[in-house]
Amino acid sequence: MFKKVLMKGIVCLSIMFTSLTTFATSIEGYWRVISDRSSEQAAIVEIRKSRDGTYKGKTVYLYPHLNGKALSEFCVNCPAPYTNKPRLGLEFMTNMVQDADDHNMYVKGKFLEPTSGKFYSGKMQLSEDGKRLKVRGYIGVSLLGRSAVWIRTNSPVP
Repeated sequence: MFKKVLMKGIVCLSIMFTSLTTFATSIEGYWRVISDRSSEQAAIVEIRKSRDGTYKGKTVYLYPHLNGKALSEFCVNCPAPYTNKPRLGLEFMTNMVQDADDHNMYVKGKFLEPTSGKFYSGKMQLSEDGKRLKVRGYIGVSLLGRSAVWIRTNSPVP
């Protein structure tokens, strides 16, 4: 009798810890984007998992100023079909997938940088506590790129 209760307890604890670990490694949710050039808050983005298993990101809030300058509300320099689309609601990240070997690493993504209108390859690494996301955008090889740290937030507005 005691063995059955003990085994059930162990199974329940295992399931609970597995669930918590899975939640902690998810990039889904809202992230405060910090500019890698000025260390200022630039936007709040939402990352969601698509039906095909990839992750997509869109801008849900834009801070009005960056580096003391007003941000453009539209994706002026962006290629079609993004040309002159509002930056708010813009899907700027696509095709990101969770790495099969390292569940805190996400790879093979594409980023659209709305200011320049350029596309970059991308990867992201989630911190162990799930509160920070190291984002790297690059052209060609990862050495030729820029990194930024995003901070998890609970709300689509500041």
